[in-house]
Amino acid sequence: MTMCCPRSRSPARHLIVLCLALVSSSESFHISSLSLGVRLVTNRIDNSCVRRAALGSSDEETPELSRRDALSSTGGALASLLIGSSLSFGEVLPALAGTPPDYGTEKRTVVLTGANSGIGYDAATRLASRGHRVVLACRTQAKAEDTASRIRSELGRDDADVIPLECDLSSIASIDSFVRALKLSIEGGIDSLCLNAGLARNTEAKDVLRTKEGFELTVGTNHLGHFYLNHLLLSKVKKQTGRIVITASGVHDPDSPGGAQGMKATLGNLAGLEAGPDFEMVDGGSFNADKAYKDSKLCNVFFTRELQRRLENSGTGITANCFNPGLIVSTGLFRDQNQVFTKVFDIAATSLIKVGETPHWGGGSLEYMALDKAKVGKNGGLFYSAPPGSVKYGDAAFGDQFASAEVSKEARNDAKGRRLWELSEKLLGIKTA
Repeated sequence: MTMCCPRSRSPARHLIVLCLALVSSSESFHISSLSLGVRLVTNRIDNSCVRRAALGSSDEETPELSRRDALSSTGGALASLLIGSSLSFGEVLPALAGTPPDYGTEKRTVVLTGANSGIGYDAATRLASRGHRVVLACRTQAKAEDTASRIRSELGRDDADVIPLECDLSSIASIDSFVRALKLSIEGGIDSLCLNAGLARNTEAKDVLRTKEGFELTVGTNHLGHFYLNHLLLSKVKKQTGRIVITASGVHDPDSPGGAQGMKATLGNLAGLEAGPDFEMVDGGSFNADKAYKDSKLCNVFFTRELQRRLENSGTGITANCFNPGLIVSTGLFRDQNQVFTKVFDIAATSLIKVGETPHWGGGSLEYMALDKAKVGKNGGLFYSAPPGSVKYGDAAFGDQFASAEVSKEARNDAKGRRLWELSEKLLGIKTA
């Protein structure tokens, strides 16, 4: 298939045209839906020129598909994780001069889930390079040990204070074992508890996978696993100065560009959780992998806000905040997506169109949430985010472009947040303060 853009010679435009051409002609690309594929072409091509496009991505390996199937699948998956409403090609702003945050020299203890890849690995490396003690909570002990080895090698420091421990968030028994091992491994309290790990299945997946306890896997891992871990470790978080950080996403909001693609996040009346542990979807509907991921991120935001309310009521002085690290294609979240398309899209989104972020920048956003005292440490219950392509500002973006933002309309429903909390307790068989 050939597409021509006589009015533009921008490399970014040509690459997007190439992406669309590949998607349209290849038997092996898992690309989606009239809502993304056709709409992208028909709504965003003017006089045969690609002016604007919106793409996102998902996770999980998919088999070779027919062209018909290819054109009706992955684009919705990609769109689900989109950050940025309109991508103006050829309008790349220069990096602005700025000053990275000053985190001081006080040594802190940080517990970080999902430390073995993506922004988790980068944040762990950043933190260890500053001399902080970092507990690497990974799905298996082998992954945790490998992560510790890679960090020490990268830093050239065999004495880097990293503690590798297994923590499979889809297993209550594994979380229990992690907490026991953690209490034996560190003295004193936790300065920052970073609930970062995340799972996203292919949006076209039809089978309902479950955690060891029988919860739907995506919500069971991203929300309930972290909810339970927080319950067990809250007493170890330092009073007055400690903080809890949750990695959320802009797709929790149906009014955001990414959240508007495909099925939209909503917890409805929580009928699924009300019915019991064998729920398929939080709202009681039939399983949809795309929506399950978005719902899990909405749960993360609700959890942050309700946790902060409870922390304030108990007078602990601990703060809880969540954040959106932006569109980062080259992370573990995309590990099972078609890798040829992912690489092309990564180049387009991050290097040319300048709306994507890098894992290093995303790791910096997590580091900022874990360490900053000037802004993040003062207030809780907030959602931090940045405009697309803020990687161009480097670490100077943190505290400037990367700042508190509004959450979705549904996430502002505090009564629903309290009910989600109560149902989460019930499913897990626990009672929090």
